[in-house]
Parts: sequence; C-alpha cells; structure tokens
Amino acid sequence: MGFEATGVRISIADIRALHPVTDQIRTSAKYAQIVASIQEVGLVEPPIVAHDPRDTAKYILLDGHLRLDVLQAMGETSVICLVSTDDEAFTYNKRVNRLAIIQEHRMILKALERGASEERIARALNVDVGSIKRKRRLLDGICPEAAELLKDKHIALNAFWELKKMVPMRQIEAAEIMIAMNKFTIGYVRSLVAATPAANLVAGRKPRSTKGLSGEQIALMEREAGNLDRELKIAEQSYGTDHLDLVLIKGYLGRLLSNAKVVRYLAQWHQEILAEFQKITDLEATGPTSA
Repeated sequence: MGFEATGVRISIADIRALHPVTDQIRTSAKYAQIVASIQEVGLVEPPIVAHDPRDTAKYILLDGHLRLDVLQAMGETSVICLVSTDDEAFTYNKRVNRLAIIQEHRMILKALERGASEERIARALNVDVGSIKRKRRLLDGICPEAAELLKDKHIALNAFWELKKMVPMRQIEAAEIMIAMNKFTIGYVRSLVAATPAANLVAGRKPRSTKGLSGEQIALMEREAGNLDRELKIAEQSYGTDHLDLVLIKGYLGRLLSNAKVVRYLAQWHQEILAEFQKITDLEATGPTSA
C-alpha cells in the first residue's frame, strides 16, 4: 500500500511544508479555484504527508500546499491527511493525468443527477454558469461511437460544435483521423469539416468557404482525408498480424545478436544491417503486449 490504512487528523502546526506559497501564487486562478471549491463543497482531496524523519511526531507535506494554505487562511487548525508510506518528496499530482473534457462532461452530469445545481457546480469550480451549461450539452448531437473514441482525448470545447456539423458516420471518420494524426485542435477539426462533402453534413448545413483556402485546396483535402481513412482501415485489418510478426522477429534477432560471433561478423562486413537489427531489438513493446 502507498498509504496508511486510514486518514489521520493532524494539527496544521505539525506539518512542515516543503516550499512556501507566495503572494503571487495566492493571486493565481488555480488558487482562487481551490478557495471556491473548499468554501462551496469542503476539502475533496486530503493533503498527502509523510512522517518527518527528524521528528516522528511531525509530518512533511508532500502534496497539497495550496489546500493547506487556504485552510490556514480560513482559520482551520487541523486537517485530515493521507499518510504516505513513501517519504520521497515528489509531487503526487505529476502522476495524475489532466481530466479530458468528455470525462469532465460526464462528471458534471453525474453531479446534476445527484441534485447539485449548475450554479453550485460553477461556484465550486470558480467558473461562470454559462461554461457549465456548455459542458453539460457537450455531447448533444455527437454520436456515441465518436464520443467513445474521443473520451480520453484533450480536445477544445469548440471542436465539438464543429463535429456536430457532420453526420454520425462522418463524425466517426473524423474522430479516427484525429486519433491517427494525433491532432485535436479546433483548427484541425475545422479543416475536416471544410473537407467534408455536403452529403456528409447534417441537414441544413452547407459547406462553408474556409478563409485562405481555394476550391482546389478543399478538394485536395477531401481526397487526402478519404485516402487517409482508407489507409487507416487497411492498417487496422493487418495490425494484429503485423504486431505478432514484429514480436517474433524481435525475439529472433535478440537471440541472434546474443551470439558474439554473429555480431563480430556483421560489424565487420554488414554494419548497416547490424545497425538496423539493433534498432529493432531496442524497440519497446507496443499495443497489446505493453497492456
């Protein structure tokens, strides 16, 4: 276990912070958001501490410097903490991925289902109510298959309004292209919409002339998008077989290069081939193998 079994209420005076919270930090948006959250719903995530090796009656603060500073400013004298069994002074939040927008949307829906108002959620997150309303309607008009593909991707909020201009099948194609190209910007999504034939736009939508692009360039984008979609489907069909072949080849070459005589021969007569063999054996596991 990374922590002791239960949380412990600790006097704030017995917790030694590893770095100070400056006045500049106290004026930041993140600090204001933490203040709003604690005032509205209380402390959600307990600070992380470890026993101080110099004084076992005291603790070192590993994570939660801003939360602790806010609590002190509010007049609190103690706080429930998680006590780490690892005394390394690293920031735990570096191990946490930023929440994707679809995940945030689903959390907002769950909070609304449990009776929280949009106004209270906005106050807790220190944002305007309009932002909560937009995020609540995020997936209206997005087909479930496209939403599933993009559920853990960090995409701009306005990019979803662009996706809604396309019919469901085209939304799925666009999501697959975005993932294949690893591009999730609003500009890239707009280019996909611009390259979408009128038949693949929702009723009432017309292909919009994109600033800076001629008709020929848009037609080229349409062809390239179609080619990329076909290549993606071909790659998907052969991925499993290709991955198995790569694993077998890597294993064989690994055994081959463990033979000193073979390595000396290749180094003397076929240096280029030896270099390529070494690149293959140095490849990290990918896909299902790493999972």
